[in-house]
Amino acid sequence: MKTCLIVDDSRVIRKVARQILETLRFTCEEAEDGKQALEACLRKMPTVVLLDWNMPVMDGMQFLKALRASSGGRAPKVVFCTTENDMKHIQEAMANGADEYIMKPFDMDIIQSKFSQLGLL
Repeated sequence: MKTCLIVDDSRVIRKVARQILETLRFTCEEAEDGKQALEACLRKMPTVVLLDWNMPVMDGMQFLKALRASSGGRAPKVVFCTTENDMKHIQEAMANGADEYIMKPFDMDIIQSKFSQLGLL
């Protein structure tokens, strides 16, 4: 069973992403900040993490670095899904272990395309 952890401080974004991912046959969990996400991953690593950058408590980059440094933390694919769309942010994300990058707003076609490129579909 493919699992996706949706990490975003916006309940609306999490709901939209969940609807799309469940249509693509993913079992979804949600976290509203990086700290909750890291705790969820340490309990059980998901197949993929859909990750926002700007969040309270622990932002997406802090989460990504902590995830990749943890035991088993190299396994999940990490797809940033954010409004941060300049090359500096994209390069930083990829350099720190992100697998792909999606700009907000997103739709089913965008997620399906990126997940297919990563071999998740």
